[in-house]
Amino acid sequence: MTQSLAESRSNQSMILLSRLILVPRDNDFSSSLVMEGLRSNLREISRQEFDSLLTLANSNHVVVRALEIFLDITREAKDDTRAEWAQTALADERARITTALRFLEVICTVFGGEKLDLAVIKTLDHWPDFGSDIDLYTNANSEDVAELMKRCFDARVAPPSWGDRLANKWNFLVPGLPEAVEVHVGRLGQTGEQAGIASHLAERSRLVMIGNQAFRVPSVSDQLMISTLQRMYRHFYFRLCDIVDTAVLSETYAIDYVDLRASATSAGIWEGVATYLVIVSDYVWRYSGSGLDLPHYVRAAACLSGDEVYYARQFLRVPIIPQAAMLYGSQLAGLLRKRDLQNGARLSLLPWLATAALVGQRITGSDKGIW
Repeated sequence: MTQSLAESRSNQSMILLSRLILVPRDNDFSSSLVMEGLRSNLREISRQEFDSLLTLANSNHVVVRALEIFLDITREAKDDTRAEWAQTALADERARITTALRFLEVICTVFGGEKLDLAVIKTLDHWPDFGSDIDLYTNANSEDVAELMKRCFDARVAPPSWGDRLANKWNFLVPGLPEAVEVHVGRLGQTGEQAGIASHLAERSRLVMIGNQAFRVPSVSDQLMISTLQRMYRHFYFRLCDIVDTAVLSETYAIDYVDLRASATSAGIWEGVATYLVIVSDYVWRYSGSGLDLPHYVRAAACLSGDEVYYARQFLRVPIIPQAAMLYGSQLAGLLRKRDLQNGARLSLLPWLATAALVGQRITGSDKGIW
């Protein structure tokens, strides 16, 4: 009963957070009614409830975006107490981001100085929010990356999990930087099976400006495929940042659906990408009244809709059986059809890895060292 009540309260926090971020702040009648209800909820929020909302926003990488709106609403209502809560939390988060961004800028500069290609993946997708670690991709040699991080940043390598070894992913702990620096070397995907996407990532990358600094990031199509690999083929849950980030790409007409379909089909994950986009669109529609402007062939390829996603343990969960399992099978079949036996063998290890992680979680309470 206690767990059920706690889960119910957590779900209410997710609804409140989703409304805070996704409800349009315009003069539309229905939006105005929802906004008035939102203002009423915020006027009654307790300090404990605010802290819970902040924790949820942090888990979903939307702290800055949520608190900026929260602050505007409480200031308009002349609610000085709650405005101060938001202002203090926002200042703390911006200070964290400033430190992480400074390290990121130096790391990118050092790699460039050594003539090693580097792209920032996932981390800057959420801007003005920032992820819980710094994710990078390079085609450089693993030993060169490790040597450079140790020599220039006095970094030490965190013990890799089985999944990290398969994916050729390295986690570095840098003195003075609370966030880990995660470097994907030459491969993408949970088992490193996506060598194709990885091989073209650098040449397809683009520059984005964050303040006065330019960072190289994946193309929009590659960004969406990387997000899909993470959400539909590994974690099986969405963060609110995934919803908002993708909605912004759609609203700014940044998505080239023809290129995206061709690239994702080649990688064997088109059904997963289409499903990812439909889930985002349906969730946005639920709170804003309009979804993404998706081509008809996107919905036709999707294997489930947003109605089948459910909230649990701070995130929006994707059913693993049968939908996620079908996506996995389709990806594996695609690799085998192309006679890509090496990467097919890597991907075939995923169920065993997931099973080991589940057993470890149940026995020790953690999947550390496995997943």
